[in-house]
Amino acid sequence: MKTLCIVIGTISLGLGILGIFLPLLPTTPFLLLTAALYFRGSPRLYQRLLDHRHLGPYIRNYRENKAIPLRAKVISLLLMWGTMLYCIFFLIPLVWVKILMFLIAAGVTYHILSFKTLKK
Repeated sequence: MKTLCIVIGTISLGLGILGIFLPLLPTTPFLLLTAALYFRGSPRLYQRLLDHRHLGPYIRNYRENKAIPLRAKVISLLLMWGTMLYCIFFLIPLVWVKILMFLIAAGVTYHILSFKTLKK
C-alpha cells in the first residue's frame, strides 16, 4: 500500500508541476494530493516536499492559511485568460466549444478568487 501511495503521489506531483505551466491544470490540488499520499507512503518524501523551495510554500500556505498569495493569483489568472482568449478567438472554430471554454475560465476564476489572499 505504501508503494502505491508513493507511485500515485509521484504522478500527482508531475501533474501539479505541469499545472504551473498549463492554465487549466490546477497546481495546488495536485500538490495537496501528493502531500497526503506521501504522508501515508513515505515520511521522508513528505518532508522533502514540504522543504522544497518552490513547491513547499503552495502546500504550507494552503494548509495553514487556506489562502493563495496575490502574485500566484495574478499570474494564474493572467495566464489562464490569455490562453483561453487566444484559443477562443484564433484557434477554436466551434461556437459551443468557445462558450464552454469561456464558462470554464469563469468558473476557475471564481474558484481562485474565492480563496483568501495571502499577505506576505
